[in-house]
Amino acid sequence: MSHAGGISETRRIAAMAETHDVLLAPHCPLGPIALAACLQVDFAAPNFLIQEQSLGIGYGDDAGLLGYLVDASPFTFVDGSIDRPTAPGLGIEVDEAEVRRAAERGHDWRTPLWRHADGSLAAW
Repeated sequence: MSHAGGISETRRIAAMAETHDVLLAPHCPLGPIALAACLQVDFAAPNFLIQEQSLGIGYGDDAGLLGYLVDASPFTFVDGSIDRPTAPGLGIEVDEAEVRRAAERGHDWRTPLWRHADGSLAAW
């Protein structure tokens, strides 16, 4: 979504894929705003299959990914599923004060480097 041109362009891609009987499986390793946008397309696309996301899989803790939301409950997954967001807009509310604090701290955009106990490189 974030790299494909946003909601409108992703919806166009989904529609084109649907005409060729291709399923939609958006990639979203970013944060809650990108995931919320993906979910909007997912719930509207008849050819939606699965949504990739990064909560709880080891890179970045959930608090870091959801820490700048007023309420993280819209991202409650049960048995691998999530309810359709019903709040206005993308269905989330961003804590703007927390975003400002995060901007002051800065960020480190490095790819995580994981290793096994023996020191060998591990795959994501």
